[in-house]
This record gives sequence, C-alpha cells and structure tokens, in this order.
Amino acid sequence: MNALKKLLITGLGTGYLPVAPGTWGSAAVAVIFLLVAWGADGRGYCVTGTMVVVMTVASVLCVALGPAAEKLFGRKDPSHCTIDEWAGQALTFALLPVGGGWAGRLTTAAVGFVAFRVMDILKPPPARQLEKLPHGWGVLLDDLMAGLYANLLCQLALRVILPKLA
Repeated sequence: MNALKKLLITGLGTGYLPVAPGTWGSAAVAVIFLLVAWGADGRGYCVTGTMVVVMTVASVLCVALGPAAEKLFGRKDPSHCTIDEWAGQALTFALLPVGGGWAGRLTTAAVGFVAFRVMDILKPPPARQLEKLPHGWGVLLDDLMAGLYANLLCQLALRVILPKLA
C-alpha cells in the first residue's frame, strides 16, 4: 500500500500516535472545528458545512480504503485506521451551536469531543452490530452511529441543559 493511502487511512497519521489512536483522530477533528469556528467568526453554517465536507470525504475514504486497511493491519476495524473517527466526530459537530466567543466554542468542542468518545467506546445498539458489515462499511458505520448519538446528546446538552445553567 502506498504512503498516501496509509496517510489517509490513519487520519493524516493520527492512527500512529501512541495510546488510543481513535482519541487522537477525534481530537484532530475537534481542532479543525475550533479553527473553522474561529475563522468563520461563529457563523454556524460555515462550521456545519465544513464538518459535512470532512464527514463526507472521510466516509468515502473509509469505505474505499477500509478493506485495504484491514488487510494491511491484519484485523477488522484496526485501531490504526482513524479515518472512521474523523467521520464520526465531524458528524457530532454538525449543526451544533457554535457559541459566542472562545468560551462558547471551547465548550462546544469539549462537549462534542467527550460525547463522541463515550459513544464510540460504548457503541450502543445498533452501533456494535454495524461493525459486522463487510468491507469498509463496518469500519465506518459504527462510528457514524456513535456520531449521531453524540450529536443528539450535544444538542440536548448545549441547547437545553447548559444554557439554563448559565
């Protein structure tokens, strides 16, 4: 497998970072979220648009390169393959409130990051069952389901619970 494919499969190399590579892949997307939120000056449609692009590109790459990743690393849904975390984490950040100023953006990034990692680790149904799908679909769809669950949790936390605490 050529170097470019390895770089893409490993989420721009985040899959090679030590201890919990999926967390590093998710953290990379959280940084992208923060940079875009800062650059877009809080315009949520710009942030959501970017997250949808990241999710789409990562999803296509994951399905296309997933079988090669499994062959390269010798197991189904290998931990070095973090492009699926990129897709799921990006889905988590789509349509979330960006918040005012850096405090709001950091809060959204932190809540989204933690929610996705929890859902990705717990894999509530049907996420765990989706892992069994063939080829790159099983690698991808469990993370997209975790991202959907995390997004719903974040919507509740950021729009209903946290604003009432402030």
